[in-house]
Amino acid sequence: MRRNLVVGNWKMHGDIKSNQILLESIIEGLRDFKNADYVVCVPNPYLFQARSLLTNTNIAWGGQNVNQHEQGAFTGAVAPHMLTDLGCTYVLLGHSERRNLFYETNLTAAARFDGAIKGGLTPILCVGETLAEHEAGLTEVIVASQMDAVMATLGEQEFAKAMQLNMVFAYEPVWAIGTGKTASPEQAQLVHQFIRNRIARRNADAAAKVRIIYGGSVKAKNAAELFAMPDVDGGLIGGASLRADEFVAICQVANNVTSSACLTE
Repeated sequence: MRRNLVVGNWKMHGDIKSNQILLESIIEGLRDFKNADYVVCVPNPYLFQARSLLTNTNIAWGGQNVNQHEQGAFTGAVAPHMLTDLGCTYVLLGHSERRNLFYETNLTAAARFDGAIKGGLTPILCVGETLAEHEAGLTEVIVASQMDAVMATLGEQEFAKAMQLNMVFAYEPVWAIGTGKTASPEQAQLVHQFIRNRIARRNADAAAKVRIIYGGSVKAKNAAELFAMPDVDGGLIGGASLRADEFVAICQVANNVTSSACLTE
């Protein structure tokens, strides 16, 4: 079965004191949740703190981005081994804010995906369309282009390793991030199904196993309907991950909901 996955993306928020309060509350709240996987992606300066507090809990931690190079003259960049040195097992890639604010592209996301795989990190590739693209009926075109750029860089050996590391795709419609708007469960399902079918063109077995999570104003009140969709395997949570009660409530939904499409191990 595909286990649900909930990933908290703190973005550029936090400080040492508030982080400790938040993480300790999340640790306590998730202590007895055994049926799904939970991750927090925190700003790089706080990864050491996350490791210190989350070691030996049921919560993993990860980075919000990574460079494709292991070392070199890349001031301000973070290499894959730097994340794994701090116990990270996951990393976000291709987030719309990185694309829109920092001019990252499909090609740079693909290079970082490849670097993450080679570095032993589980990549979470974010894909999704803007409001204008959505209204123009270009959702599938945009998502396909973002996916294909990555898939084209993976040879059979890299693809096999990506599957071994349980790579994740996150559908985040840009028009629903931080806006209070959310794709309906049916809308999310259609795009998630499209993503899974796109992967199936490469490898049907991989498509059945890969987790595809939804991001975009996910809250405790809408999580159950979203996570119940057959191809929605959890959520990528932004603002709600900064509130312990809300994040724990979303994780509880993921822990309790069983997707009807959880077919394979």
